[in-house]
Amino acid sequence: MTDSAATGAEYSYDDAEVGIEPDGGTTAGGSGDAGTGSGAEVPETPETVEHIADELRDEIRLGHVEDDVSHVLEERLDKAGIEMRPEDVDDLAEEIERDAST
Repeated sequence: MTDSAATGAEYSYDDAEVGIEPDGGTTAGGSGDAGTGSGAEVPETPETVEHIADELRDEIRLGHVEDDVSHVLEERLDKAGIEMRPEDVDDLAEEIERDAST
């Protein structure tokens, strides 16, 4: 162990490998959300939206969705913390319905 140049606190090389700072926070290379303490937020990524769309498409094919697809999609996106414009949700819902019917 050595002293951290920034804080003078003891610093273990093992801690450096996993991204743990001497004050208990994490570095950018480590896991977790350092700094804000607000918790993890679900990022709006195409993979996440695509994953929700794929699940909904499969459920439609299996006959498990009887409600309006736009409404169901909007609820699932909201639950995942993803915000999309209503027009984009409607467009994606139409695409999902077309794909599910083929």
